[in-house]
Amino acid sequence: MTVVAAYLYRNGERVRPIAIDEASPCRDGHSEFVWIGLFEPSEGELRTLQRQFGLHPLAIEDALKAHQMPKVDVYGDQLFVVARTAHLEGEAIAYGETAIFVGPHHIISVRHGSARAHTDLRTHLEAAPSLLTHGVDYVLHAILDFIVDGYLPIVESIEEEVLAIEQRAMDVFLQRDDVTRIFALRRELIRFQRIVGPMGELCSKLVNLDMPCVDAETRPYFRDVLDHVRRVEHMTGGLREVLTSVFEVSTLLEQQRQGAITRQLAAWAAILAVPTAIAGIYGMNFEHMPELKTQYGYFVVLAVITLICTALYVRFRRVGWL
Repeated sequence: MTVVAAYLYRNGERVRPIAIDEASPCRDGHSEFVWIGLFEPSEGELRTLQRQFGLHPLAIEDALKAHQMPKVDVYGDQLFVVARTAHLEGEAIAYGETAIFVGPHHIISVRHGSARAHTDLRTHLEAAPSLLTHGVDYVLHAILDFIVDGYLPIVESIEEEVLAIEQRAMDVFLQRDDVTRIFALRRELIRFQRIVGPMGELCSKLVNLDMPCVDAETRPYFRDVLDHVRRVEHMTGGLREVLTSVFEVSTLLEQQRQGAITRQLAAWAAILAVPTAIAGIYGMNFEHMPELKTQYGYFVVLAVITLICTALYVRFRRVGWL
């Protein structure tokens, strides 16, 4: 069923359920309003709400398409707010959209692809009637705060994985799968920042601009949501920098390892070049060569080879090549 909940509230208390084709029963005071929640409704249901609550047709079209970036539009005495939800599906971030119609006596939320229903949020607000008496602007704040709070577990989960990769990069050399995962996480964070940035702009407008249906005493609540968005945005940017530094450090360590191996090979090549050169000279099979008739020449040559190779080995050990 697409209509999750639809109730009339008066003075912070739930009065009764209403039908979406019922004319708005609200008459006076901002503490009396209708809160309707829908999940992936049909076009017919949205058109019915359009007729009953005077919703703008452009807002209806945006709510139907469900491919909007976070924004807030003003249509006369009504607001149309689009927020993007996010949740983890396996190792990737999946996105949804929540469109919110706000009028003097109604607030209608339309969810698409969101994994978190507003049932718990509604129960929490109904347990605090003094807060619901603020009216639709407080409910709008609560929905936005609920959506933004869903961002933090995503960032914290990615942060734990990034720290684990960073530790592996310090302990051992990263494998191909680790490098692939680093770039996959960077792509996810870049996409996430494209959502978080406009969400911050949306909240900033609700804080700083005069908007219909948003009272001055409610703006501090939106400022709190803005602070949460900025915190998530800052954490996301920090994680991108950490991933970049992890890859760079891993590359430097790999280059350092290759350089050490190259130096070791060069040192052993230099040591082995001594017996190779001497043996090569005495292996040329000429009849007349110096020291060929020397009684202890063989042992002298072995001693010279051993002495030179030992000296080279000690020298290379001192400079850290072996």
